[in-house]
Amino acid sequence: MPKQIHEVPSVPRPIGPYSVATEANGFVYFSGQVSIDPETNEPQHGDVEEQTHRVMANIGLALGDVDLGYGDIVKTTIFLDDMGDFPLVNAVYDEYLNESRPARSTVEAAALPAGFKVEIEIIAAR
Repeated sequence: MPKQIHEVPSVPRPIGPYSVATEANGFVYFSGQVSIDPETNEPQHGDVEEQTHRVMANIGLALGDVDLGYGDIVKTTIFLDDMGDFPLVNAVYDEYLNESRPARSTVEAAALPAGFKVEIEIIAAR
């Protein structure tokens, strides 16, 4: 199956030369989501829990745009600007993915775009 770039109108548009969702061989690869309100396209710089809820909601919207759901996620990568926030992010993450338990990596980054505290990227399977 050739690579297919998906339109995902429910989440903020990319600010660079990349796609939000690209599919190949039955897997859909999603670019990282940060805490941007998709209706206003404005950053939401609340605490890390608020940002994580917005990120996970954006992920749900992006999945829905390509006819998938949280249960289709097979791998996530979480980027944190402070690994000390891991327990807080983990608790919010668990609210969305507690049943599906995808594989996951979590890394601390020196900085995230626009001063965000958390960014999450996913891979989902059809």
